[in-house]
Amino acid sequence: MKHKRRKSTALSAVLGALLTALAGRGLAVPLAQNLHTDGSRAEDGCKPLLLEFSDTDCSYCHLLEREVLNPTLLNRDYDARVLMRKLLLDSSTPLKDFDGNNHLTAAQLAQRYRVRVTPTLLFVDAGGRELTERMVGVTTLEMYGGYLDLALEASRDKLRQQKRCSD
Repeated sequence: MKHKRRKSTALSAVLGALLTALAGRGLAVPLAQNLHTDGSRAEDGCKPLLLEFSDTDCSYCHLLEREVLNPTLLNRDYDARVLMRKLLLDSSTPLKDFDGNNHLTAAQLAQRYRVRVTPTLLFVDAGGRELTERMVGVTTLEMYGGYLDLALEASRDKLRQQKRCSD
């Protein structure tokens, strides 16, 4: 019994250290500030812009970030596959729209996209047009990473079809 408790305590300490390191290294989904710039950066890299619609008090959002999105940021292979940004629906901070001129809040953007559930992931191009089916809520966490990979590939395929990139 003591061995299991020590193992559990050690594992908790390692996980805590890893999460602290993630936060310290800025490896959490960055908040969106300028969708025009982010869209251009994503397009230059032939990758979709992933928009995570979240809420400060959304326990499923925190679970998704902790178990799937933040660990994905540790894998440098994803740097070439996706650019992620978080939109907090309960924030009143304005952000620049895809056109580079207008300012709006995350809640206004959610209304535009008809996002009603958090978390919701959208995969968009530089103009904010959805590339593939959105991911709404969290159902099977064990399979979520696989679904995310499929959505990323479908998004890149769509970008190639639109001749937005050549790779």
